[in-house]
Amino acid sequence: MLKRLYNWTMALSARKSAEVWLAVIAFVESSIFLVPADVLFLPMALARPERAWRYALVATVFSVLGGIAGWWIGSFAFDAIAAPILEFWGKLDTFNELKAGITFETILLMLVTSGFAHLPPIKVVTILSGAVHVNIWLFIVSALVTRGARFFLLAWLLRRYGEDIRHFIEKRLGKIAMIGASVLIVVFAGYKLLLAH
Repeated sequence: MLKRLYNWTMALSARKSAEVWLAVIAFVESSIFLVPADVLFLPMALARPERAWRYALVATVFSVLGGIAGWWIGSFAFDAIAAPILEFWGKLDTFNELKAGITFETILLMLVTSGFAHLPPIKVVTILSGAVHVNIWLFIVSALVTRGARFFLLAWLLRRYGEDIRHFIEKRLGKIAMIGASVLIVVFAGYKLLLAH
């Protein structure tokens, strides 16, 4: 099913309405959808490099708006909406594990790592942020910074290197971002251990 969703999302980039679909996918990715907006953003920016910054702005704004929707779902409609969504995507256990040991510092760390590297999946963190009542303004600022950093970095790479960089982005950039996020998590865990002693 995920492969079909991926292919369907990729096919949207060829439509005249691609920019509208980019906004839609960026929005729903942050709250209920499994396929990242990058799948649509990359071919669009490659096809129209002069619009790469515009596409990055659209993806960032609607990703943040989708994150706010996820926060609202987590805060006000968890049982009715969030739990069935998370269960459908197989993320409910992950969510419950995260929620059990959450602190202000860890939720802030997850906002950074999920926004930039999808670690953990951003929809889990947006809903979790609402469920544990993270300050909405802190949430919005962190989402703007991290999602903006991701999409504008991709736009810069695509404008500078074009098609040559696409394979690297699709195959390697996600892994590099995940490694960076993992290192950040390990450093944070080490810091917490030192404080505990």
